[in-house]
Amino acid sequence: MSDQLHLTYNISPDDFTRAGEASSDVKGKLKQMGVSPEAVRKVAIAMYEGEINMVIHANGGTINIIVSPDEVKMILEDEGPGIADIELAMQAGYSTAPDKVRSLGFGAGMGLPNMKKYSDQMKIQTELGVGTTVTMTVKL
Repeated sequence: MSDQLHLTYNISPDDFTRAGEASSDVKGKLKQMGVSPEAVRKVAIAMYEGEINMVIHANGGTINIIVSPDEVKMILEDEGPGIADIELAMQAGYSTAPDKVRSLGFGAGMGLPNMKKYSDQMKIQTELGVGTTVTMTVKL
């Protein structure tokens, strides 16, 4: 058996009915693998926030999960507009979500702050007009 598990999820843009399915699936798989409840919770929250951001802002994208004995790495890649000001986007409550998204209960400006809070490491690579890659790691 390999000491790594690789999972890939395609996230559809503007599909709020399915948003959260990928993070829920990963949560279930990590539980089955016997990962600690605290680590499962951190991965599920960080990934869910990223997944929602991809649905709202980024025309969807791909999430790759790599589970190894000591960590869960989440690589979220999109071809969205990019993030103009990462420092501003990291501020709790700052949001560029449109009103129709807010009316659904999303877009409160807590996505990136929560992604950082619930991961042990987070790196954002973004290029305007090209897309964004967010890599998050949760230690096991």
